[in-house]
Amino acid sequence: MSDYEFVTIWNIDAPLTRVWDVIEDADAWPGWWKGVVQSIETMPGDENGVGSIRRMTWKSALPYKLEFDSEVVRIERHRLIEARAFGELDGHGLWQFEEINPNHTRVQYDWVVKTTKAWMNILAPVARPFFRWNHDVIMNWGEEGLKKRLGV
Repeated sequence: MSDYEFVTIWNIDAPLTRVWDVIEDADAWPGWWKGVVQSIETMPGDENGVGSIRRMTWKSALPYKLEFDSEVVRIERHRLIEARAFGELDGHGLWQFEEINPNHTRVQYDWVVKTTKAWMNILAPVARPFFRWNHDVIMNWGEEGLKKRLGV
């Protein structure tokens, strides 16, 4: 397995509650986030969403797809969403939300994962910069889609 750590920061000119509502609704991501092919809840969580599991399929800028499950392990409303990933990626992600002012929200996403696909692990010594670039492209698509979804 090959380890990757990514930090993405989005600055969104919208109120925190609106940004939160769109990001928290992961089943709707395919409608606004280019690269998200599928996000389907396979197991419901508690009343706050903790324990819910989603099967997610991502199509990247490079010619491959990744499919993995994502389980919400912690939610602090309007502050953070933490999930663990397992399947073709294994690790965890943390969304953090900060209200800079009433009309500006800072979102940070920390993603620490290992690839489990044999071909990715074999190619990792050479392909790592491409995988990193690819992740950044997908996250940029997310930022653009979120801004468009929010009308900002």
